[in-house]
Amino acid sequence: MRDWWQDLTDLMLPAECGGCGRSRTVLCAACRTALSGSAPREVRPVPAPAGLPPVHAAARYADEVRAALLAHKERGALALSGPLGEALAGAVRAGLRAAVPGAREAPPGARPPGDRWDRDGSVLLVPVPSARRAVRARGHDPARRIAYAAAGELRRAGVAARVLPALRQRRAVADQSGLGSRQRMANLEGALTVAPGCGRLLAGARVVLVDDLMTTGASLTEAARAVRAEPGAGSSISEHAFVYLGETRERRGEQRDGPDRQRARRRSGGPPGTAAGDRADGIAGVVCAAVVAASPDAFELHRN
Repeated sequence: MRDWWQDLTDLMLPAECGGCGRSRTVLCAACRTALSGSAPREVRPVPAPAGLPPVHAAARYADEVRAALLAHKERGALALSGPLGEALAGAVRAGLRAAVPGAREAPPGARPPGDRWDRDGSVLLVPVPSARRAVRARGHDPARRIAYAAAGELRRAGVAARVLPALRQRRAVADQSGLGSRQRMANLEGALTVAPGCGRLLAGARVVLVDDLMTTGASLTEAARAVRAEPGAGSSISEHAFVYLGETRERRGEQRDGPDRQRARRRSGGPPGTAAGDRADGIAGVVCAAVVAASPDAFELHRN
């Protein structure tokens, strides 16, 4: 465990930029631009594991972004959780907007309108947990720390978001470095489970799985499987589920089978008259996943 005084020093007096090494700044302007300067994009690894939900990433995992993530994860540069959380929040917002075209957010500082934004219907950020031995070695769980920073950023933007660390590892897994896509899937298969007492919080909630990095998609796929398998939550969770943001078209009295819902059906492959994740109460399960960064190849969605 890192000494608390060193943690405090790092927060108050950053030694160098986490991205390029420039002195006396947490993350310089150029590295912030590399991290959050572009609009988040939907990403997909190749091959994409079966069951991987839609994923949005803020940046490519390269150069300054890679350095910043490694500094936060491996070297304990805890002050980087702020800018990394801002980047993750942008990816979450992009995923939520993609889930329902035309969805809107509440004004900053205002409670999002409608009873669909009550406590049981808020957006839950569920971080992919690190291995216990990695948490002990690093002194913190990087994805969880970034998730809390992202939730604060989302709330300031009017999104009723909170973090639920619902997932636990139920068996040991091998080090993922050096493993290919299929090997990683086999390594992680069945490794995660929902912690006792969290199932009732997940049931009927809008779940966004979050992590710091996606390479093969194996971790996010296993996280989605674990949430879907939870009794009471699985019935409302599908591979491509959708979320209501603010007032829905039905609540405004518009035509139920309008163009937005037709687009949702085309994305989900659902039958006429339904959109993925539709229920009587309009609440979906796993909405999407969001990461700070993804491998550069994952950004090339439209390959020939």
